Amino acid sequence: MRVSSLQKMRAGAEEAESSGYQRVVLKNASPHHYLRVRLVLEDESTRVSAVDLKTFITSCLRSLFGEVGAALNVDVLKYDEETLTALLRVPSRGLVKLWSSLTLQGFYQNQACAFRVLQVSPFLLALTGNSRDLQLD
Repeated sequence: MRVSSLQKMRAGAEEAESSGYQRVVLKNASPHHYLRVRLVLEDESTRVSAVDLKTFITSCLRSLFGEVGAALNVDVLKYDEETLTALLRVPSRGLVKLWSSLTLQGFYQNQACAFRVLQVSPFLLALTGNSRDLQLD
């Protein structure tokens, strides 16, 4: 039985080589994912520093996933205090945990808030531009 399945695999590989087409699927090829997020607050005059944002993200993870979630390594690569927009880096295995904890958060310092996930990519370069913001003359 093993011989026949091994022969089938070899025949399939030879067939792929002869056709010149080979399908390659990479799962979790990138060790990190990058997110561009915006914090929308009820009171728009509220200012949040980069340290406060990092602490808030950690508390979001802790409230949904406990200490295991809080241990997730999330880096704030870039942060704009005026627009409350941040560029985050997270290990690929923790993307869903981070995304869900940010999306489900509803309050920041007793005021309504929401995280808007603007862009997600396993490649940092992909977040440098956004076709939705493109201005054509």
